[in-house]
Amino acid sequence: MLTIAALIPARYASTRLPSKLVQELGGKSVIQRTYLSTLQTGVFDEVWVVTDHPEIKQQIESIGGKVFVSQKEHESGSDRIAEAMELVDVDIIVNVQGDEPFQDEKSLRDLVSVFKDPRVDVASLKTKISSEEAENPNAVKVVTDLWGDALYFSRSKLPYNRESVQEVTYWKHIGVYAYRKNVLHDYTSLPKSQLEAIEMLEQLRLLENGYRIRMVETVHQAIAIDTIEDLEKAREYLHNKK
Repeated sequence: MLTIAALIPARYASTRLPSKLVQELGGKSVIQRTYLSTLQTGVFDEVWVVTDHPEIKQQIESIGGKVFVSQKEHESGSDRIAEAMELVDVDIIVNVQGDEPFQDEKSLRDLVSVFKDPRVDVASLKTKISSEEAENPNAVKVVTDLWGDALYFSRSKLPYNRESVQEVTYWKHIGVYAYRKNVLHDYTSLPKSQLEAIEMLEQLRLLENGYRIRMVETVHQAIAIDTIEDLEKAREYLHNKK
């Protein structure tokens, strides 16, 4: 049996919605909701929040959660959790986004199940989107091979339907990553790659260095909180759920 930990990167600073992770969401903060929903899936042997700020640390400890205070500045969530990965003696580490407060058990179970295949280095999620949504550069697209492994990620619309004579399925990348622990260690020690710098997509560093990313389909539409409108949408979702 593979052992699995969820590490939730939780940077305090944010651009579009300042201090978004400590905003109130149904009587708890966003990061508290993310931690609790991750724990409640039952998928993980351990769940930790990895943060750079004492307020987030206090909020997680107040609900009995595990928290690690990172000591360094980091360019990405993957770099942040790599600093904390020695905390956990596990086979697989899942990077759960701190600003996605409603985690889906089925998606996470499907994600970690692909590591039964020893060829898989990293796994991530994808979901079908419309042609119109595929035009949006904020929706990262992924194309895969016949085995479901990522060929490329891009902010551009992929694939390009040159003749427009057949229907194309467009896939949006959902930024939940699962890594073999040794792969996460190796990946974060690599320099930023050329394609990563051009597209501003950290997962391209993995592809450029020959790692295999198995993409797992999900129909779960995660609510990622980047703006005040996203926060209001999350509050409405939680109110309707109750």
